[in-house]
Amino acid sequence: MHTVLIADDEPNIRTSLATTFRLEGYEVRSAADGREALAAIEQGGVDLLLLDLQMPGMDGMEVLRELRRRGSELPVMVLTAHGTIDLAIEATRLGAFDFHEKPPRAAKLLVAARNALRQARLEEENRELLAASGRHFDMVGSSAPMQRLFEQIRRVAPTQGRVLVTGENGTGKELIARALHRHSPRSTGPFVRVNCAAIPRDLFESELFGHEKGAFTGATMRRAGKFVRAHGGTLFLDEVGEIPPALQPKLLRALESGEVEPIGAGREVRADVRVVSATNRDLEAMVASGAFREDLYYRLKVVVIEAPPLRDRKEDIPALVQSFLTAACAENGIQPKRLEAGALERLVAHDYPGNIRELRNLIERLVILSPTGTITTLEVEEALPRRSGMRSPAEEPAPGLAPEAAIVPAAREALSLSQGAPPRLRDTMAGLEREVIVAALARNSWRMTQTARELGLERSHLYKKIKALGIERG
Repeated sequence: MHTVLIADDEPNIRTSLATTFRLEGYEVRSAADGREALAAIEQGGVDLLLLDLQMPGMDGMEVLRELRRRGSELPVMVLTAHGTIDLAIEATRLGAFDFHEKPPRAAKLLVAARNALRQARLEEENRELLAASGRHFDMVGSSAPMQRLFEQIRRVAPTQGRVLVTGENGTGKELIARALHRHSPRSTGPFVRVNCAAIPRDLFESELFGHEKGAFTGATMRRAGKFVRAHGGTLFLDEVGEIPPALQPKLLRALESGEVEPIGAGREVRADVRVVSATNRDLEAMVASGAFREDLYYRLKVVVIEAPPLRDRKEDIPALVQSFLTAACAENGIQPKRLEAGALERLVAHDYPGNIRELRNLIERLVILSPTGTITTLEVEEALPRRSGMRSPAEEPAPGLAPEAAIVPAAREALSLSQGAPPRLRDTMAGLEREVIVAALARNSWRMTQTARELGLERSHLYKKIKALGIERG
């Protein structure tokens, strides 16, 4: 069953469209403006967005731009009472699948919705096929650490053993999980990813195990959980260390019995899945502190595979750079570009604390911003973080910028040292961290994506920081 999100500031339009889609068997959610729509999309489970262009606050065009910036693949059908060819062209350029003037004809809208969902499914299948054809499990490298990793995948993939993938952020843990699935007997089944850090705690049980209609407030339709959706395939629990302690016993039972109980069902449902999990946290330390169940930990870690950091396989960087360079040019519609020899040397010399993700994003930024067909050494130098003790122009406070914003780069470096600091220093660092985050939230009107980008954090990490520091919106 597909879920449609209707974003429109007119209640009668939302009600009418909701009735149209519910009569056709769709699950429907509603949003009164662009910010509500983005928040609903972040919660997950939305398959199609019906988006009004003219809304107060954040309008439809801004929503489309934000979805494109996030790299969202969600199909969008645009609605407007002020339809012009210019708006239609702009909305399509920003990724809209279709364009309908208000009031839309129900029959035409339903046909367009089916086509949009079918197109999205075909594109997803195409991405999977392209990924499946990737050499070396979509991972590039011939270094000794990568050869060891490939050999581990070859040995483990054909088995049914559960795998725990460890490693720093950005090292490609999901790629390893997908490779294990693709080269397993379950490869024709689904690969279902769960980002455990991104699910609100009160929705965690429903997301994993599903719920029946009426099981709780807002449960207007029956919904299958991720376990059931992954039946016959692989369930990938990303950031598994973030699973709430209250849910860990139920997850353990599901792993032991191969059955799950949806909320409100009063019965168990068979879920034949192979679980691959991943974390960048020290689960053994969490077990010792009581934050993670010991029996669940041992259920998950039948086999442990560690994703090597990029600094330990620098000989792979030239091949990775070429791969990302080619992909970035193609994806952004830019003529192929090349690197100066000095530029490549500078890229190889960098340590990449953000690992593969940092390198990929850096190359895409260089491709987009470089004005010529050759990326120069100077352009690379300006794009890379400055070495310790050096300060880039981007780190200088801009005229008129709030004073606290100027300390963000220094604070980020200091905060990285706070975990192992003495108690009084940790308190001081936590106070500094809180000030920096509160100021950034205020500057960005509590827009989490923009705030996280400014602070150099992942959005899920920012949410955890806000909770840990007791920051509340005033």
